[in-house]
Amino acid sequence: MRRLGAFVLALLLTLASAALPASAGRTAYAPIYGSGSTWSLNAVDQWMRDVEPLGMRVEYGAGGSSRGRLDFANNLVDFAISEIPYQGKDPLTEADDSSHGRAYAYMPIVAGGTALMYQIQIRGKLYRDLRLSGDTITKIFTGKITNWNDPQITRDNNGKKLPSKKIIPVVRSDGSGTTAQFTLWMNTQHKALWDGFCQSTQNRKCGQTSYFPTTNFPGVKAQGGSAQSAGFIAAPYADGAIGYVEYSYALGKSYPVVKMKNNAGYYTEPNSYNTAVALTRTQIETNTKSPLYLTQKLTGVYNNPDPRTYPLSSYSYMILPTANLSAGKGQTLSDFAAYFLCQGQQKAAPLGYSPLPLNLVQAGFHQIARVPGSKVGATNIKKCGNPTFDGKNLSRNVLATLAPQPLPCDRDGAGPAVNGKCVTASNNGNGNNGNNNNGSNNGTGNNTGNGNTNGNTTGNGNGDQPTQPGQQPSSGPTGGAVVDPETGQVINAGGQNNGGYVPTGQVTDLNGNRGSGDMLRNLALLVAAEALLLLLVPTLVSRHLQRKRAGQ
Repeated sequence: MRRLGAFVLALLLTLASAALPASAGRTAYAPIYGSGSTWSLNAVDQWMRDVEPLGMRVEYGAGGSSRGRLDFANNLVDFAISEIPYQGKDPLTEADDSSHGRAYAYMPIVAGGTALMYQIQIRGKLYRDLRLSGDTITKIFTGKITNWNDPQITRDNNGKKLPSKKIIPVVRSDGSGTTAQFTLWMNTQHKALWDGFCQSTQNRKCGQTSYFPTTNFPGVKAQGGSAQSAGFIAAPYADGAIGYVEYSYALGKSYPVVKMKNNAGYYTEPNSYNTAVALTRTQIETNTKSPLYLTQKLTGVYNNPDPRTYPLSSYSYMILPTANLSAGKGQTLSDFAAYFLCQGQQKAAPLGYSPLPLNLVQAGFHQIARVPGSKVGATNIKKCGNPTFDGKNLSRNVLATLAPQPLPCDRDGAGPAVNGKCVTASNNGNGNNGNNNNGSNNGTGNNTGNGNTNGNTTGNGNGDQPTQPGQQPSSGPTGGAVVDPETGQVINAGGQNNGGYVPTGQVTDLNGNRGSGDMLRNLALLVAAEALLLLLVPTLVSRHLQRKRAGQ
């Protein structure tokens, strides 16, 4: 009897040990904390949820890029995220903006378009087909255009006149990387207007600033954070509002964004394709010894002659510590970064961002290696899982290659498009018919990925454009798996890796099967153990009681 009990106990211990994860016995991931950009928050939040089942605890406070850079400088966080590097001093506020001597490196984490989200109600329906040139946008945000029926807005929309309605410019009240990117664009492309506004309202030139000047700017509304800005614009009382947010926030609220005129004379939206095309003209600092290594210069993006370009496109950065970080935190941070540079980029486009291209992913791994405690070694980039490049042809950017051309009616002097389609003059009339249709069919997603019958592409209701009719998604990055570069979904998992990403350092738990095969195996073992207990324990107890009675 004792031998049987010992056998059962040994069997149960064996089953229990087999049910433990393969990583049991290793040093657990240390939790890490970061702060900064709200522009990047929706992507970062998704990635944090993705790695949580793998044992990583990553926490992030989105208080704006300026707050993130300051928190990092004061050693309050393990990493920060910002749309711009340290400035030394903000040109408007003259506030100190440096790392206070803390060693760091910049690493791009995701691309995207800064969108002009708006609310214009016409006859009780949300208008969705607004087009604006850069000059018009700058005049709106410097107080020179104050009504939606302004002749310049009518001209941008090829004669389609909007109702007389006060424009409510919405800007950020906090130190914001989104503000910095927006003011950099105005300072670069429309400098006379921007300088004139700042000189007349602030008594100085603003340049690129993280703090939008609101003094002496009547009618402006300042909101803290991207979510608050988007929330204000979508509020029932904000008819006539327009503000700048990352495209993801407009998608989240199913609200329209401005089609912005590019250098080729086409009005385009900030979807992942147009952003990817625009950023092919980014100038990246490639000197590895420069403190600005991997930071961006965007003049080429603003002036990109490709008709598919969205001008207000850029990257966001993680500020990584390169010293004075525990090995446990360094391992968590480096494995987290390795995940989102590769497989995590598949989540970018559906969230309203654009995945990083190959050169920045490769450079990102160079930066990860500088983090103390990093165990991420050489990476097989062909199995990375990033949808901007595949395992067969690393020389092309998949999204930029597949990006569809804009509609003919999106050209300056034509159109405008109605609900993402070109319409005849008889159907468009004076714009009222188009206005009545706006919003009725948008946002359903029913036709995502299909072109219409005349060969033009239609969006998914959120502004993103699918692959052109007749084109198949590119061969994926996983040895034969086909991945739709817009959605990140595996269409045909013909490859052996199935879109998973395994870092080549000592940590091997980052794989696509841990949540499926291992879990099912462990569950089956535990069920078997429970069955044995149910069968054997009553028998053992009964025999023990019988022997006890016999001995009395």
